[in-house]
Amino acid sequence: MQPYELSLAAAAQEIRGRRLSPVELVDSVLDRIEQVEPHVASYVAVSADQARRTAREAEREAAQGAYRGPLHGIPVALKDLIDVAGVSTTASSRTRAGHRAASDSAVAASLRAAGAILIGKTHTHEFAYGLTTPQTNNAWDRGRVAGGSSGGSAVAVASGAATFALGTDTGGSIRVPATLNGVVGLKPTYGLVPRHGVTSLSWSLDHVGPITRTVDDTALVLTAIAGHDARDPASVAVPSADYRPSPDPDLTGVRVGVPRTYYFEHVDADVAAAVRRAVAQLEALGARLVEIDIPMTRYIQATQWGLMVPEATAYHESTLRTVPELYQADVRILLEAGELMGAGDHLRAQRARTLMRDAWARVLKEVDVIAAPAVPMAAVPSGQESVTWPDGTVESVSDAYVRLSSPANITGVPALSVPVGRDTAGMPVGMQLLGRPFAERTLLRVGHAYERTQPARSLAPVT
Repeated sequence: MQPYELSLAAAAQEIRGRRLSPVELVDSVLDRIEQVEPHVASYVAVSADQARRTAREAEREAAQGAYRGPLHGIPVALKDLIDVAGVSTTASSRTRAGHRAASDSAVAASLRAAGAILIGKTHTHEFAYGLTTPQTNNAWDRGRVAGGSSGGSAVAVASGAATFALGTDTGGSIRVPATLNGVVGLKPTYGLVPRHGVTSLSWSLDHVGPITRTVDDTALVLTAIAGHDARDPASVAVPSADYRPSPDPDLTGVRVGVPRTYYFEHVDADVAAAVRRAVAQLEALGARLVEIDIPMTRYIQATQWGLMVPEATAYHESTLRTVPELYQADVRILLEAGELMGAGDHLRAQRARTLMRDAWARVLKEVDVIAAPAVPMAAVPSGQESVTWPDGTVESVSDAYVRLSSPANITGVPALSVPVGRDTAGMPVGMQLLGRPFAERTLLRVGHAYERTQPARSLAPVT
């Protein structure tokens, strides 16, 4: 096994045991990037020289006994919305050409303190405003979408071009690409991970979180980046925690909610079957299954768009009026649409969100987690714009991908996506676990228990 093939947790054990050096790991990942990047295009820029310098420093520290923890010497890719001092943050947009960050974002500073090594910045759908990341190809099939908007981060992890990555999630932008590329993605509780220094799409829906190869890896990253930061007005002061789950897979006493409504409607048969098999595995581990109804389903998509569209347009107001031609056409159309939305629409969406949060809180009193499909279908061919369901309903690809993920953004609850198999075309399928606010430990426990019953996952064989 080559070093780039190691999960974060496995690489950390090797580095701590002095059986692997950060330099060897970084060199292996950089070699892998050179091999796969022409096929998948996950990176905006690769910081090879800086990464090697930082790796040599991390190696010296480890040799002197100054081990910083499980992220020490581990290569990380950051979505190109996340500021790193002295490094460009383009948001994959021509409007940001030449922009260079003056200081670290809160999460970049936390990763730096933990000893992680920036390997590069990854592509996003322009300003995170989309669900496909058109610059980047799916790690398992170059002819299919990577998912978005954190597509570059998910593909880098899935292909071995990064040991782990960070993305952002406003309507599913971590969980969608993680699922479509067969890796793990976590949208934390709103306010748990600070967003200072991260380019916003919609301030009241934005989250920052990890994309990793295993649930264990996700727990290690969350432990490093969670915490209060007063520079983010939404940041919540919660006690620091170690999110690593117990190795015991016993789920006795855990109540798993299985939706009767919404999450299994207009869902591909392969996806539904794979998720139901995973739910049955949770029951075999001791969990008690409880059928539930998802509240206020008819308002979910309208509320998501009613919040996101005007907030995004407000953020881009000046640039949209001065250099609209620099935006990609699909993003410019959405930003211009936001100018047509009235204040009343936004206020009604805010009221609907409040009611939805209360309704979800009542459901989550009855169960510990909700288990459901992460997306309604696996990765579609690049360029496909719509999907037709068996009952004749036609839905845009973007609407389909956001439909099952946006409830967690609206309500702010944590959501973890875990691979649970493949469809008949061999493309990855994922299960989504949703829980109470700040109950990430429970989600990670359940996801880890399921993962331990499955064969080890391989990296995408990019050729």
